[in-house]
Amino acid sequence: MPRLKFRRSYFAAPYLLLNVLFIIVPLVFLLVMAFTGEDGGFTFANFASFFTGANALRVMGRSFLIAFLTTAGCLLVGYPVALILSNSKINTSAVLVLLFVLPMWINSLLRTYAIKSVFDAVNMQNEYAKVTIAMIYDFFPFMLLPLYTAMVNLDKSLTEAASDLGAGAFTVFLRVRLPLSVPGIISGVLMVFMPTVSTFAISEIVSGKPETYLFGNLINDFFGKNEGLYGLGSAYAFILLMLICLTLFAANKLAKGGELGRGGLL
Repeated sequence: MPRLKFRRSYFAAPYLLLNVLFIIVPLVFLLVMAFTGEDGGFTFANFASFFTGANALRVMGRSFLIAFLTTAGCLLVGYPVALILSNSKINTSAVLVLLFVLPMWINSLLRTYAIKSVFDAVNMQNEYAKVTIAMIYDFFPFMLLPLYTAMVNLDKSLTEAASDLGAGAFTVFLRVRLPLSVPGIISGVLMVFMPTVSTFAISEIVSGKPETYLFGNLINDFFGKNEGLYGLGSAYAFILLMLICLTLFAANKLAKGGELGRGGLL
């Protein structure tokens, strides 16, 4: 009787099943609804409305602007913090990283309501600033972790060799540390930018004003407040998904280009 061979790849079967049930199947339903008109027939009108309506394009542009500001803010704050933590003693850095990541253990909505209370207490009026700061506060750990992981795993002999060859601290950072940390930068940017551009809860809780109405709010309204517009909501969701996929593709190309050109930077 032949013996059955068990392979380690079989352990991926439950994960594959969950992906099919909770990702592939919902996306198929979403795609079907995106091409379904109000009369139940096939139509391209749901996608066409995005390009013919000025409101959707304006809201999309606003969402990408706030997502860019949030990502830039997280990077500007996170990079120096990750650099300092990666150069500190092991025990100390582990505790400090834990303190920065600790807010991730708290529900995102609770953190959003907490920062809203702070804005109310100081009577902040700038709606753009409120939403951007709240998003930086919520998504900062997603930027810090990839940066810290990339920096703490850098080969210290490269920086020591550069210093021994007469390079100053700024030159070592610019020619060695920064190029080698590019994968962490790209990973952190993607982990912050992608959820930020599609979020709706933070802007609605913190501000709720028309000037901070984002593309995620628009899609949420199609499925929630405006009943019967599931086709529009599905089409807009797919357009956003395609834009995010293009962003991932561009980031992947950028990362590969950085790896190929790294030898010239060193």
